[in-house]
Amino acid sequence: MFYKTPEEFKEQCGYEIDGFWYPRVTKIVDIKSKPGLYHFYAKMQNYAAAQQVTKRSATEGTLIHETVEGILTGQKPVVPASIEPSIRAFMEFILAKNIHVDPAYVEKRLVHYDERYAGTLDAIALIDGRLGILDIKTSQEIYRDYNLQTSAYMAAMKEQVKNLETRWILRIDQSKKCFHCGAILRSKGGKDQVKVDWGNPFQKACVHEWGPLEGRIELKEFPYWQDDFAAFLGAKKLWEWENIDWLKQVGYL
Repeated sequence: MFYKTPEEFKEQCGYEIDGFWYPRVTKIVDIKSKPGLYHFYAKMQNYAAAQQVTKRSATEGTLIHETVEGILTGQKPVVPASIEPSIRAFMEFILAKNIHVDPAYVEKRLVHYDERYAGTLDAIALIDGRLGILDIKTSQEIYRDYNLQTSAYMAAMKEQVKNLETRWILRIDQSKKCFHCGAILRSKGGKDQVKVDWGNPFQKACVHEWGPLEGRIELKEFPYWQDDFAAFLGAKKLWEWENIDWLKQVGYL
């Protein structure tokens, strides 16, 4: 990515903490290739159209994140109608699972002083009697890449939160289901996508009739984070190599 000035690089790629600048976890993991994203771009009619969908999807995801953050910190945010099914499903889920969250660790800024990186975690939660990092996603599925990000958070927080045991990805989404065959219609960023089981001839031949928009919740636990953290540090080394000139200009290297 091109940056005009060292100040722009610092603002977009990291955080200033206690007078020192640290690269941001999410910027570091962006160095890894993302075949799924490349496939999405290849299916679009042009780059501009893909960018438009991507930006709109990010805006929708941010809206869900901010609403969930408000709920977790004890507020009563106004829930826009466009994301109401997602938020309703989320609230029902945390009540059913008896999930407890300390508001002090919602959108918590963190720093790993030894490895020199910073980030912002979504929450630390108590789920089924275990304390762990809770990372919230609004993507189509839970991607393995997320483990790099959450492992960096685990490594940074394990000394600060002594009984931190594990980490979860909580995916919040909304979609419609076909009344006849069970296929899923998901709309994100202004683009509709139908998910069918291609091994099921009934789903492939079905003339779909879609039901109401419903919230979807998926929770996955990833307790073993050390190997993922080693991979994160490898990604960090590559990111530093890629941005060595800027990092020298801002005094990081």
